[in-house]
Amino acid sequence: MTTGKSSFFSHHTLEKNIGLMIAATIAVVSMAGLVQIIPLFYQHSTTEAEAGVEPYSPLRLMGRDIYIREGCVSCHSQQVRMLQSEVQRYGSYSTAGESVFDHPFLWGSKRTGPDLARVGGRYSDAWQREHLRDPRAVVPESNMPAYPWLRSAPLAGQNVGDRMRALRRLGVPYSDKDIADAPRALAGKTEEDALVAYLQGLGLEARKGAATPRGAAPVAGAAAAATPSSTGN
Repeated sequence: MTTGKSSFFSHHTLEKNIGLMIAATIAVVSMAGLVQIIPLFYQHSTTEAEAGVEPYSPLRLMGRDIYIREGCVSCHSQQVRMLQSEVQRYGSYSTAGESVFDHPFLWGSKRTGPDLARVGGRYSDAWQREHLRDPRAVVPESNMPAYPWLRSAPLAGQNVGDRMRALRRLGVPYSDKDIADAPRALAGKTEEDALVAYLQGLGLEARKGAATPRGAAPVAGAAAAATPSSTGN
C-alpha cells in the first residue's frame, strides 16, 4: 500500500509534531476568542450604563475598596445568572450595563455566602451593621467572620480624590467638583459607614431605573420577603 507524501498543513503533520499542534491550537483558540470578545467593546448594551446606574459616591467608593480589602469578594459573588432558581431567589439577572463603572468588576463565581448583586435595601442599615459586627447574632448558622473594628476605624486621610481621578481616566464621569467635594463627604465617617453604604446600594439603582423587568420575572415578593437565613451569610 502506498501512502504518498503528506502536505505540511495536514493532520498527519500536526499529530506527529506536538509543538506544532500546540501552536496551532493556541492560534485557533485565540482567533475564536477574539471573534467573540472584540465586538463586545462596541455594543451599547455592554459599554453604556443602564438607566439609574450612576458612578459611586465617595462614601460608596471607599466602601467598595473596604469590601475588597476585607476579602468579602472571595466569598460572595455579584452576578445573578439567567437561571430561574437564581432569578426567583435574588431578583432579575445581572447585565453588563450595571457594572460599567466597576473597575475591576466583582462578579465572581465563589459563593461561600449568598450572592449580593441585589442585596441593597433588603435589610435596614441597623441590620447590616449588626451583621458586620456579629454575624451570628442575626444569622445563627452563618460562618462569616466578624468585622467589629470597622465600627471605629475612621475614613479620614483616605486618598479618595486620587482614586476618583484614576477612575476618571478609565471612563467614569467624575467632574472636578465631584473630586474636590469628596473629602468633605467622608468627614466623620467610619469604615463601617462606608461598607454599609456600599452594600445598601447594590442593585438598588438598577431596580429603580428599570422601566420593565428583564428576563424571567422573579416570584412576586421573593426578593423583599427573603429572610436573613436565606440571604444573609
